[in-house]
Amino acid sequence: MSSYSPIQLAIADQSSPNDQPQRLIRITVVQGQARASADPSVEMNTILGSCVATCLFDPVARIGGMNHFLLAEPPKSAAADSFDSNYGLYLMELLVNEMLQLGAVKSRLKGRLYGGANINPDLGAIGSANAAFARDFLSREGIEKVFEDLEGARARRIQFRPASGLVRCREVAPVAAPTDKPLVRPQSALGNVELF
Repeated sequence: MSSYSPIQLAIADQSSPNDQPQRLIRITVVQGQARASADPSVEMNTILGSCVATCLFDPVARIGGMNHFLLAEPPKSAAADSFDSNYGLYLMELLVNEMLQLGAVKSRLKGRLYGGANINPDLGAIGSANAAFARDFLSREGIEKVFEDLEGARARRIQFRPASGLVRCREVAPVAAPTDKPLVRPQSALGNVELF
């Protein structure tokens, strides 16, 4: 499956025939990361199984961002001062903050949600829990959800152009989706978070 919305295609068709093709800067967003950009040459990519990626876009400022979270929220038994950046609770706030720092306005943000598959029956419905969390977060924060491709039993590859809001989602073999969290936390995933 590969899809672009009609609005996204209209944005893509606004280039003139004399425009020089831009060289893409491809950024892989791995588990535990959130990235934002206004650079039209940037394309963010990720592969999802039970994880969820949120693509946010401010159509006026032409700023977008993507995160990739492994689990929705820490268990209630976790210590209040413990912290793990694999959780959606942290990564959703981090993504919004990074976009605001670049000039996005929260009330204009549009959200697209991907992933949350239940590929491994031995792991229960982790993907569904991640999907429910992402939907609830957008609703709670007043961010309009314009599209979702969540749950099911298939892995997905997401390609997102943050400056235009273009997103492409394709099915991939389940073995392509990461099943373990990274051994080393990417430095770019760390940062300050302002909770709203």
